[in-house]
Amino acid sequence: METVFIILTVILWGIAPIFDKYALKLGEPFTGTLFRGISVGLLMAVVLVASGKLKAALAIPPKATLFFILSGITAGGIGVFTFYKALQTGSASKIVPLASTYPLVTALLSVLFLGETLTLTRLIGILLIVSGVWLVK
Repeated sequence: METVFIILTVILWGIAPIFDKYALKLGEPFTGTLFRGISVGLLMAVVLVASGKLKAALAIPPKATLFFILSGITAGGIGVFTFYKALQTGSASKIVPLASTYPLVTALLSVLFLGETLTLTRLIGILLIVSGVWLVK
């Protein structure tokens, strides 16, 4: 099942920047970030209500709520805004792969803050991915 979700993620994340690029020809990054956030929030609220999981979702521990909010602010708010600013003037075929180098940051931070180990094989793999993506600049 993990493979199915990864494939769907790749397809959906691959489609979204095309919509974003069209939208940014007509609108501003701040407005796009706002509407993206609203649409995600509404979609998730509908899914939670329809699945009967709204009560459970609202009962998560405060610490988890804080970390979800911080993630939303960094990635869903500021990160989307800066991505939109870059996409507004740059080509999608350049900006999207360059923005996709974020796993390197995640890998390093997961070692520092989560105590995860970074094996030599994984480090080489991450560096190869980032190097390959960087070639599109």
